[in-house]
Amino acid sequence: MNRGHGHHFEWDPHAREEPDDDMGNKVQLKTREEIEMMRISAQLVSRTLGMLAGEIKPGVTPLHLDALAEEFIRSHDATPAFKGLYGFPNSLCISVNEQVIHGVPKEVPLSEGDVISVDCGVLKDGWYGDHAFTYAVGKIDPTVEKLLRVTRKSLYLGIEEAVVGNRIGAISNAVQTHAERYGYGVVEEYVGHGLGRKMHEAPQIPNYGRKGDGVEIKEGMVLAIEPMINMGTPRVKQLKDKWTVVTADGKPSAHFEHDVAIVDGKPDILSTFDYVDEALASLGS
Repeated sequence: MNRGHGHHFEWDPHAREEPDDDMGNKVQLKTREEIEMMRISAQLVSRTLGMLAGEIKPGVTPLHLDALAEEFIRSHDATPAFKGLYGFPNSLCISVNEQVIHGVPKEVPLSEGDVISVDCGVLKDGWYGDHAFTYAVGKIDPTVEKLLRVTRKSLYLGIEEAVVGNRIGAISNAVQTHAERYGYGVVEEYVGHGLGRKMHEAPQIPNYGRKGDGVEIKEGMVLAIEPMINMGTPRVKQLKDKWTVVTADGKPSAHFEHDVAIVDGKPDILSTFDYVDEALASLGS
């Protein structure tokens, strides 16, 4: 497994049956009450991402955004989930341009035309919330705007497949099919995951695969589904800081993530982009 929140594993596309995850962990199904607790955690992440939407502009440093998020999370009686997780130094993963995920917030100011993925987690009352949004900094290139739009859409297409009776591969396949239709690269080394009292639970949720592969989707599962889509090659590499993952060709990447519970056999999205969308609309962007 790779250090950092986002798993690394060898996926056998021909395996029809697999253990619940690559370490043989069992999927932890949640009760209705537990799912409602998780919704509170997920919504706090959503509100944090919404608060940040109004702060992301040229000249602002990722480290400043990180401090704002930590203060906001703690003021809502919760803990930044990423801080110290596997030794990660900050509250947010902020990945700029060609950085895919696990970017460590720095003092380097953002520039007009950058895109930044902000991945945020909270721990509240024993339950984790974990989701991500990729923001435009000022006005961005239309080709990059399209990458963001397609990646976000691929997330929702994946979520639509999160129904009882399907396998995890149906989610993976929906994401992959949509992204590759536009010629984009789907990151294979890092995947989504189950979520609950731990940040990473079974099952793992790749963004590529066949419909019949993977664990069966069951009532009470809670999944963090997170397409990571590159403008060019799907290949990535890790920087010397042992955290930051970048595209192998230096082209931009986008990352969107939601927490999704399976309730009455269907996906119930616990997190929301509404706070972000409202904030961006009020900024006139």
